Amino acid sequence: MIVGVLGLQGAVREHVRSLDQLGVETRIVKQLRDLDGLDALVLPGGESTTISLLGENGILGRLREMAQKGFPMFGTCAGMILLAVEAEGRERPGLDAIDIAVARNASGRQVDSFETLLVVDEVGGDVPAVFIRAPYVTRLGEGVVPMARHDGFVVMAREGSVLVASFHPELTEDLRVHRYFIEQVAHRGKENDR
Repeated sequence: MIVGVLGLQGAVREHVRSLDQLGVETRIVKQLRDLDGLDALVLPGGESTTISLLGENGILGRLREMAQKGFPMFGTCAGMILLAVEAEGRERPGLDAIDIAVARNASGRQVDSFETLLVVDEVGGDVPAVFIRAPYVTRLGEGVVPMARHDGFVVMAREGSVLVASFHPELTEDLRVHRYFIEQVAHRGKENDR
């Protein structure tokens, strides 16, 4: 299994480190050709305006096609905004990979960043979660499964092969969220082989 990490900005090295600790081969994706041969893709947090960069190098269109075909993707923070069908204040179209609406920077400004423990369905309790200008889910589509909540808002969800989190699991030593994603990718791979 080869998992790409979109390498245009954000906590790229931290995601790679988490995946490496799980024994997963990774590839940093910066150009269109870097998407070839991947089994899944992680879209890190950072500044959601990176969408414009994706459009300039042709990756955005290819990612949209991959999302429509059910390619496994995991977006954290700004990655979640990019994967969402709707995002408040997003100036350019995203990937429409998961039927959610999100409010950008819902957890507050940079100075309001915080860490807490969450109960995450299918993952476990006491999952450390770092929130930095995090988006919150404001609408869930019919097929979307909420997995964790904070202050009454959904902060982690999945639909089909797409997983999103408002928080940054890569900024903690806890590997359970990444392990969950990898297990889902492996499970889908086995189903597709049948």
